Amino acid sequence: MKHIPLLLALALASVAAQAQTPTAKPAAPAASAAAPVSAAKKALIDKILHLQQPAIEALARQLAEQPAVQMLQRAGAALQRLPVEQREAVAKEIQSDARKYADEATPIVRDRAIKLAPSTIGTVLAQNFNEDELKQIIAILESPVNRKFQSLGGEMQRSLGERLVAETRASVEPKVQALEQSVIRRINAASAPASAPAAASAAKK
Repeated sequence: MKHIPLLLALALASVAAQAQTPTAKPAAPAASAAAPVSAAKKALIDKILHLQQPAIEALARQLAEQPAVQMLQRAGAALQRLPVEQREAVAKEIQSDARKYADEATPIVRDRAIKLAPSTIGTVLAQNFNEDELKQIIAILESPVNRKFQSLGGEMQRSLGERLVAETRASVEPKVQALEQSVIRRINAASAPASAPAAASAAKK
């Protein structure tokens, strides 16, 4: 995500500052925390949410795709138990199913995330920032330097990722293969006792 870490860091910093500030007076009644937000403050919050929308959509996409990613990881180990000649065809079918799921689920989660943003992120902003602070956040998000930095995020991650994979592949791949083989052995060992009685029973008939 691009802007959300910055926004949450600012929010957490504000909360921490409030928590560390000594309070001589008793806490205000809970009702005051839910005081109405002025139209000017709401407009500032709405603008921040608009600037945050790409990051909100990215979070929604990540959450929507997470179950499919986890299933694909489990399927990868299960595929190793299939005959070699069947693996590629089954893998393609599973990947197709996963893409279909993502295409259907992502818009649902994305649209809901956008609708929930005002009552979640917006509420955090309203409770922890005054109008001047919200204006500062907008200035940061709209800064040409920040926009340039964010636009290069994908390139920087890709550059690091490619170099990282290239320089760690030789060390990591054997460990991945060892883990995969260990998982397969454990699954096969666990399933063997269950299948043995059935095989013995069939042999007696």
